[in-house]
Amino acid sequence: MNPIAPLPADRLLTFLLQAGVLLGTALVLGRLAQRVNLPAVVGELCAGVLLGPSVLGALDLWHGPDVEQMHLLDATGQLGVLLLVGLSGFELDMRLVRKRGATAAKISLGGLLVPLAFGVSAGFLIPLSLLSDDADRTVVALFLGVALCVSAIPVIAKTLLDMNLLHRTVSQLTLTAAVIDDIFGWLMLSVVSAMATTGFRAGTVVGSVLDIAAVVLVAVFVLRPVARVVLRRGSAIAPVTVIILLGAAATQALDIEAVFGAFVCGVVLASVTPRPETLAPLRTVVLTVLAPLYFALAGLRMDLTALADPQVAAVAVGILVLAIGGKFLGAWIGATFSGLTKWEAVACGAGMNARGVIEVIVAMTGLRLGVLNGTAYTTIVLVAIVTSLMAPPLLRRAMDRIEHTAEEQMRRNWPSVSEKKTEIP
Repeated sequence: MNPIAPLPADRLLTFLLQAGVLLGTALVLGRLAQRVNLPAVVGELCAGVLLGPSVLGALDLWHGPDVEQMHLLDATGQLGVLLLVGLSGFELDMRLVRKRGATAAKISLGGLLVPLAFGVSAGFLIPLSLLSDDADRTVVALFLGVALCVSAIPVIAKTLLDMNLLHRTVSQLTLTAAVIDDIFGWLMLSVVSAMATTGFRAGTVVGSVLDIAAVVLVAVFVLRPVARVVLRRGSAIAPVTVIILLGAAATQALDIEAVFGAFVCGVVLASVTPRPETLAPLRTVVLTVLAPLYFALAGLRMDLTALADPQVAAVAVGILVLAIGGKFLGAWIGATFSGLTKWEAVACGAGMNARGVIEVIVAMTGLRLGVLNGTAYTTIVLVAIVTSLMAPPLLRRAMDRIEHTAEEQMRRNWPSVSEKKTEIP
């Protein structure tokens, strides 16, 4: 058997140039965002919008990567987002989850039901021609509901890391609620995808729930004891990276999004890693190289020129208002009923409103299945970009009004990958 030929020289050159331009632009805009008190992720998302069809493409200055090159960039970016999510699992305070899991569940429930209802209702009212020409109205409505109710663990995690807020109790509750949101979102996405292809079957729902439960049980009872032995020997960077990637591959094989597997592995590894501060070099590479490239790619797929049509623009604004209002209102209601203060409820609503790349994944799935057309895809990605841009200033404003507790200060001083001495200047 002849060996597979390596990547042609011209393709390698193109990949290196495109990756360098994307990353360089993302880093520059990320630094500019930080100068105006926004997290770097805001500028990184805008970098893709600038270099994509929305700006430079519309001016006929750059047409972006072709399909093969985009796949190469995607593969590189996926490493970044999976490692980012895995490392964010190290920051989750499981004692707080056990202590206040009911509170996070209430926040999540409100943040799911209200935007889901808004999205489904909009799907039945908006002209089908603006969403998909051939898809079933019910499937489109359910898909739009799923798109509006998801949160984005990668964007929320990176936003909280950039703002040095992950040690705050409200941030921990928000991230926990987002995990619950996304588990439900992935489950609903699998159900709606099945309806779009083979029709609704009860076995689809049951199978997805069992798969998620199996992943958690295997991680706790199999991965944890094995990792405890492995991580006692030598540097933790390589084995942690391998475990996170294999965990992501396992959930991807089960048709559950790979970021869920990466996050579960991160949470489990955090409980058995002897010295988590030794992961600081890995965190530096992820936050400064791999993750910015991924977020730039998310913006690169967006085409804002479709909004030149007044009818499309009106629908896009309507969906955006429903997405923001529904998520904020739902999370705020859940937080209020859980006994949180006004500003804590505002912080939860602001944090969970960041949809980011998970919304992009949902939009791309809908486009591939024919549930969404190009216009609807752009509209949903617009929701991802705008909510990711607006969440940080609202979150900062709310957090400034929430008093630090002794528990938060102790958590901040834990030896972890987010320890102050390991932060990126």
